[in-house]
Amino acid sequence: MFDSPLTALSEPAQGETAIPMSPGAVNPDEAWSLVQQGKAVLVDVRTAEERKFVGIPPRSVHVPWATGIDLVRNPHFVRDLEAKVKKTDLVLLLCRSGKRSALAAQKASAAGFTRVYNVLEGFEGDLNDDSRRGTFEGWRFRGLPWVQE
Repeated sequence: MFDSPLTALSEPAQGETAIPMSPGAVNPDEAWSLVQQGKAVLVDVRTAEERKFVGIPPRSVHVPWATGIDLVRNPHFVRDLEAKVKKTDLVLLLCRSGKRSALAAQKASAAGFTRVYNVLEGFEGDLNDDSRRGTFEGWRFRGLPWVQE
């Protein structure tokens, strides 16, 4: 996970979300606000299976960090990311709980992406005490838009 605090590059206009400096992380609400404003690209790094059966945030592009139910690491992640976004784009990476996307953000940053961030909490959030997701944090829990394939 990143240690840097969320710091704005510039003062946002009234009603806009500040664009943070890299490396760092944003919460799901901040991520969706930046995407809605056209300031960021939301990259879903979950597997195709997760997207199909759990749901997809609108306006997201898919670049899997890992594939299949065994979560086999995608050896072409950086190349695949470069094919979808520019290294200077504001890139927000989302996974199930924010853990894989944090690793993906570190990898992308090391590969020269200058404004890449992890979306904290992910799409479903961490497990609760009953081993269930989506009950206290995450994109869906916060009521942000998503669609089922």
